[in-house]
Amino acid sequence: MSKRRKFVIASFLLALGLLSTQFVTVEFVYRYLAILGLFGVGYLISAWALFEDLKGVEWLVLVPMPGLFAAGVALFYFLLPEALVSRLVIFLVFGLGAYALYLTSNIYSVAAIRTIQLLRAAHAVGFLLTLVTSLLFYNSIFSFKFPFYINALAVFGVSLPLMINGLWSIKLEQTLTKQLLLYGLVCSLVLSEIAVAISFWPVTVWIASLFLVAGVYVMLGLLQHHLQERLFKKTFRDYVSVGVFVLLVTLVVTKWR
Repeated sequence: MSKRRKFVIASFLLALGLLSTQFVTVEFVYRYLAILGLFGVGYLISAWALFEDLKGVEWLVLVPMPGLFAAGVALFYFLLPEALVSRLVIFLVFGLGAYALYLTSNIYSVAAIRTIQLLRAAHAVGFLLTLVTSLLFYNSIFSFKFPFYINALAVFGVSLPLMINGLWSIKLEQTLTKQLLLYGLVCSLVLSEIAVAISFWPVTVWIASLFLVAGVYVMLGLLQHHLQERLFKKTFRDYVSVGVFVLLVTLVVTKWR
């Protein structure tokens, strides 16, 4: 069976798994156990789809990503009004996103062995999907109105695998180096501290989650360029400008009264 056919089948199975979680009883425990199960099934499906080229640390960096993406979409979907049309739209969009994620993961796995021209495109798609996945998770976390310390722990737990995946994809090394782990831990810690601060701001859930995603964009973007040895002054200014702009917009739309 060709790789592309495997990726199509895996994306379809994950989409079916996502759809099935919407028919679980509305009780809190059962729904989130279903999402945890979806992540586990996603890992197994991804291991089957990507097995041919997997090696070493890729089992920890690449294989979990489709499951995380599925879990993020499932959490976010619980916040939407129940309707057949919305379910079908989410089903189709998620299927396309999962397929793109499998293609990206496959490119990373192959590029770790030999140079391929599609790597730059894979970096762009991977970066975008990291932002989307983080947005879905952050939006769900803040929707629960947890205390600030729960928000911090949840944001840290979600951000760490996403940041490590985004950083590892640049060097494509066979091990997780101390530098990469340190970068991932520091970025996740900073994001959790931002989550603590934004928990006390009178902002909407969407503003809070977008503010955190801007943090992911700035830190991950700068570190990826740094690892590529392409972090020039203009690049630094561009990313920092985006961060400052988002901060100013957040301050303006905050209902301080």
